[in-house]
Amino acid sequence: MLLTLLRHAKAEPGGADQEDWHRALDPKGRHDAAEVSRRLRERELVPTLIVSSPAVRAFDTAKVFARAFGTSNLITDERLYLATPKAMLEVVRERGGETEHLMIVGHNPGITEFGDALSAERTLDNMPTCSAYTLRFDIRNWKDLDWRTGTDADLEYPGRSI
Repeated sequence: MLLTLLRHAKAEPGGADQEDWHRALDPKGRHDAAEVSRRLRERELVPTLIVSSPAVRAFDTAKVFARAFGTSNLITDERLYLATPKAMLEVVRERGGETEHLMIVGHNPGITEFGDALSAERTLDNMPTCSAYTLRFDIRNWKDLDWRTGTDADLEYPGRSI
C-alpha cells in the first residue's frame, strides 16, 4: 500500500485580522500545486482517497490535486489541522481502511515529523511547501500502520529538477 503525505502549498501571509485557519493559497502556491500534482499523475502516483486538513490552504491544495487526479474522493478531518505525528497516525488508521493509495494533506511541522517517523530508510529534515512524500507499506489495512515501516521513500517538491 502507498501513503503520500502532502504539505499544503504556499499560502498568503496572515493579516492582522485574519485567523490562521482562513489563509488562502497565493499564486505561487496554486502554480506549485498544479505542477506537483501533474508530476505525480505522470508517475502514476495517484491516490484513491485524499484526506485533508480543513484549513483553507490545505483544502485548496487538496482540491487542486483531486482535480488533477480526476477524483472526487476527497474528505476532511479536523484532527489534521496542525496535527502531531501521533494524531496523523490515528487519522490514517481510522480513515484509510483498505485504500490502496492514501494521501494525507497537512501542515508543518507535523507532516514532516510524521513522514520522518514512518520511514524505515531515510531521515526527512523538512518538507517544503507543496512537497509530496510517498512511502510503501507491506500491510493490507491502514489500521496496521506502524512507525519505521515505510520503504521506497520518494520526495517530490516544487523546483525539483527531474
